Amino acid sequence: MIRLPLLDATRPEHFPDPRKALDDPNGLLAFGGDLSPRRLLAAYAQGIFPWFNEDEPLLWWSPDPRCVFHTEALVPNRSLRRRLAQVDWHVTIDHAFRDVVEACAAPRPGQSGTWIVPAMIDAYARLHTMGYAHSVEVWEQDRLVGGIYGIAVGRLFCGESMFSRESGGSRVAIMALAKVLRLWDFPWIDAQVTNSHLLQLGAQEYPRTQFLRTVAQLTQLPGQLGNWSSFTHLAQLTDSIADR
Repeated sequence: MIRLPLLDATRPEHFPDPRKALDDPNGLLAFGGDLSPRRLLAAYAQGIFPWFNEDEPLLWWSPDPRCVFHTEALVPNRSLRRRLAQVDWHVTIDHAFRDVVEACAAPRPGQSGTWIVPAMIDAYARLHTMGYAHSVEVWEQDRLVGGIYGIAVGRLFCGESMFSRESGGSRVAIMALAKVLRLWDFPWIDAQVTNSHLLQLGAQEYPRTQFLRTVAQLTQLPGQLGNWSSFTHLAQLTDSIADR
C-alpha cells in the first residue's frame, strides 16, 4: 500500500524532502494542499511541481532523474533554420499568456484528456499577474502557431508545457525563450519529466540530488520579476534564432 504524506493546509511553504519521493510511480511525493501562489512558488523553489488529472487529488512530484535544458545549448538545427526561412513568423513574450496555457491544455492526438485542468489554468494565470509566470508566443500574422509557458523562480525557469499548431512552432518558442534567458543569466530550463521529444530537442537528464543542489542555488539569485512583454530584443528575436 502506498502511503503518501498529506500536505498541511496551514503551512503552504512546507513540503516533504523531495529525496524521499517514491520510486514507483517515479517521483510521487505528496498529495493535498492547494494551488495558492505561496505554495506553488515554494514547490518550484524546492524542485517540486504539481501534476494530476481532473479525477485525482492534487499530487506533487519530484522525479529522479530530472529533465533539464541548458539555455546555452538550445540552438536551432539546420531543419529549424530552413523552416524559419519558409515562414513569416514573429515572437512575443507575455502577450497572450492564458491563450498559450489553454492551447497547451487542448487534447493532443491520441490523448483523451489533459492534466492542465481549469484549476491549474487559473492558478498559473494568478502567477502571471504577479510577474512569476511567463509565456512565449509564436505568431503567423494574428494566429498563434506555437508557444511555451512556465514559472521563473530566481534564475531558474520551470517549463510547464508547450504546443505547436504548425510544424516547428514549439521549437521556435523554446529557442526564443532560451535566447532571452541567456541574456539574463538563466542557465537552466527545468523540463521536469523526460520524454523522447525533449531529448531530441537537446534536453539532458540529471540525478535528482544534483538537480536539487543546483535548484537551491539558482532560486536564491535575483531574477526578473514582472511582465516580460517589454523585452527590447523582440523585433530581432526570430532572426537571431535563425542566425545562431
